[in-house]
Amino acid sequence: MNELTWPTTSLDPTVPTQTVIERCLADEEGAYLLLYKQYAAMLYRLVYSMLQHREDAEEVVQDSFEYAFRTLHRYDPDKASFKTWLYTIAVSRCRNKRRRKWLPTFGLELAANKADHSQPAPDEVVALTEKQQRVWQALQTLSPKLRETAVLRYYENLTYAEIGEILEIPTKTAESRMRLAHNALREQLSNDDSLP
Repeated sequence: MNELTWPTTSLDPTVPTQTVIERCLADEEGAYLLLYKQYAAMLYRLVYSMLQHREDAEEVVQDSFEYAFRTLHRYDPDKASFKTWLYTIAVSRCRNKRRRKWLPTFGLELAANKADHSQPAPDEVVALTEKQQRVWQALQTLSPKLRETAVLRYYENLTYAEIGEILEIPTKTAESRMRLAHNALREQLSNDDSLP
């Protein structure tokens, strides 16, 4: 459903998430749009950082929201924040996407335009400094488990407890993975001859 077909709502964007969720559960479609708008950008940033492929990230974000909206009645605010719950769904979908990656999947735009969506768009690259680009490239060399942890810690500024909850691992394991990721990134970047 595109944005133009969503009904308008009187919901204020500053309304607490739990209130928006309650309105979603009361079948107020505009509340779904507001919930999507509140979390879509941060979820895309997370998913893109993990998959590092624009088209896959867009697909996973849409799939994550579709699943979240369909199962919203299962969300328990006493167990986790909505953001943590949504991130858990997205990380699971990222893992599924990586497992299926051997199957040929491409969009019509890619087939028609022969566009390369595996790299950030030119405007995204320009926005990155040279040093940020090297860090981004080094991040791509990490294993999926270490990359997940590093993205959640460095880019999302989550605690180890939150990372553990999202990745469904003990907090100590999250800390351990972060140490491994940090050491691997430091070694990769210290071996980079292009660094000043």
